[in-house]
Amino acid sequence: MSGTKAELRTALLAARRGVSPREHDSEAQALVQHLPALVAGAETVCAYVPVGPEPGSIELIDALHRRRIRVLLPVARSDAEGNPQPLQWGEYRPGELVEARFGLREPAEPRLGTDAVAQASVILVPALAVDRAGVRLGRGAGFYDRSLPLADPAARLVAVVRDDELVDLLPAEPHDVRMTHALTPRGGLVALA
Repeated sequence: MSGTKAELRTALLAARRGVSPREHDSEAQALVQHLPALVAGAETVCAYVPVGPEPGSIELIDALHRRRIRVLLPVARSDAEGNPQPLQWGEYRPGELVEARFGLREPAEPRLGTDAVAQASVILVPALAVDRAGVRLGRGAGFYDRSLPLADPAARLVAVVRDDELVDLLPAEPHDVRMTHALTPRGGLVALA
């Protein structure tokens, strides 16, 4: 993919808005089917609640929970100047999500600190696209860029994207944390270089 990050974000968001609800739901269900390969041996997984046309569904989180995996969900906060801070985390309890900024849903109190991400052996990361070298294109706020350096170095960092959002090349910056894997509806869990 070529273009600036801003141009790519605009194009990818427009493409996602064009996905029918039926196709989105079908892809979300396919992602759930890939769970066994994704979480083999995992005790704690960091996940997120998808918003709008983002790939995935609450069913993926519930499926992790039914497998008796501890699921941590992000809590996004900014400082007094509006600068994104590293994500805090909260443990997922079915039926107890609360509305939050940016149209997000997050876990109810109590909150865990920013270092809770280090407990996860798998971290599902929202992405607009990811390339085969592990460069992830997010929405640009920087919450995950500030949080992923706190993760266990052995953790799988998994960008969750649609099949056509796994691309050959994206623009990279020095602060970008590389993903180790992509999770796509048809391709399943894909190791990245």
